[in-house]
Amino acid sequence: MADNDSVLAAARAWKGQRLALATVVSTWGSAPRPRGSHMLVHEDGRFEGSVSGGCVETDILQAAAEVIAGSHPVMKTYGVADPAAWEVGLPCGGRISVLVQPVSEAGFPPDLFDAIDTARSRGETLDIGTDLASGLSAQGPAEFVNRYDPPRRLLIVGAVQIAQTLAGLARELGIATTAIDPRGRFLTAERFPGVMLDDRWPDEAVTALQPDPATAVVTLSHDPKIDDAALIAALRAPTGYVAALGSRRSQAARLERLAAAGIAPADLDRIEGPAGLDIGAIGPAEIALSIAAAMVRRFHAQA
Repeated sequence: MADNDSVLAAARAWKGQRLALATVVSTWGSAPRPRGSHMLVHEDGRFEGSVSGGCVETDILQAAAEVIAGSHPVMKTYGVADPAAWEVGLPCGGRISVLVQPVSEAGFPPDLFDAIDTARSRGETLDIGTDLASGLSAQGPAEFVNRYDPPRRLLIVGAVQIAQTLAGLARELGIATTAIDPRGRFLTAERFPGVMLDDRWPDEAVTALQPDPATAVVTLSHDPKIDDAALIAALRAPTGYVAALGSRRSQAARLERLAAAGIAPADLDRIEGPAGLDIGAIGPAEIALSIAAAMVRRFHAQA
């Protein structure tokens, strides 16, 4: 699935209005956006999302206006070999096909957006299938299937300096973030603007937040009383990415403590420690970057 969170949010905001939905249904070569990418267009010309990163959006807006007026889906194909590709700005060497549907029973029924929201709120994945000949979409299998996964989340345990940068990176990546720390002086809105704050004991907080495969839990406090409790809770759930800050020596000691607490070897193997990709990181900002990169890599590997 492509990153369509902003499109789904716009669909909620524009519910009941005349809309068109453009979707990348096939790609070849160096296509700028992956299959499944959406662009939602309002009848007044507003739009959210992208199907090409800017290359063909102007042409898609025109097609969307025609679809809204005529209520019939259309397929648009752009490739470097076609003169029109240069006219609309797709000289990157790739090729894309974009289906533009009315948001109606004649294309993409509006209640599908409700079904997607309901599934994602439950931490579930929903498949929407589309018959490319007719341009009609419905739940279930079809010639083209787009998968809508639960929204990505990050639970940071330990409101330390690395956590501040990591929370900012997650925000830019569209990952909803909660900072967890029972130490009130660490956990302030000034230090973590725009982040949900949770001052419960980490095992209670992580358990209550119900991490799923689209959730990452990263422990950063360096305090075993805080980090270990959070890790045990994360490993008892289908958490998608579990990581702990520290050296290889501290990771070995951590695994011994968790094994003594009854955590099975297979679950211990789920912990990435030391947390993050090995990029030779120096300082809190670079360490946060390495963790963010490892988290994204794990999310993509599960897709």
